[in-house]
Amino acid sequence: MDIEQIKRLRELTGVGITDAKNALVEADGDFDKALEAMRKKGLTKAEKRGEREARAGIITTYNHDNRIGVLVELNCETDFVARTDEFVELAKDVAMHIAASSPVYVSVEEVPADVREAKAAEFTEKAKGEGKPENMLDQIVEGMLKKYFAEQCLMDQPFVKNPDQTVADFVKDGIARLGENIVVRRFARIAIGEV
Repeated sequence: MDIEQIKRLRELTGVGITDAKNALVEADGDFDKALEAMRKKGLTKAEKRGEREARAGIITTYNHDNRIGVLVELNCETDFVARTDEFVELAKDVAMHIAASSPVYVSVEEVPADVREAKAAEFTEKAKGEGKPENMLDQIVEGMLKKYFAEQCLMDQPFVKNPDQTVADFVKDGIARLGENIVVRRFARIAIGEV
């Protein structure tokens, strides 16, 4: 059993020495297999942590070439975690993503009903105009809405530093590593020349 592997597993997943050692034993010394198992465990715990209240946190900024500015509020459960370098870095990464990807809403739950209804009407007309079958319209429009709002909502967007995961998955990784619920509360994005 390699002590360096145990240390590395701890750093990447935030688990204790015993858990890291046990994961490596269960994976027959295969580091990647152990890491995957620990990530799954951590994400399961992260899902449970998502129900806990996040009232502490930070407001951070990101400025891109003095042309795009972002202000984001990222919350966690305790001031202790809010002051860690890892939490601050996570907030900065979220702010940088917002600068790059221009989301409009934090999540799909934030989309106003009237905006959703207007888009649904627009997509219904479009689908009818393309001669889509009447009995399939609801499903087609629902698919179009899901795709459209996934592009508009921060948490559903592919994360700019790793497009294989969404921003929501990136935040869940942070929850798993830091051991607290983390919530992107709100953001503002300002770009030169945009209204």
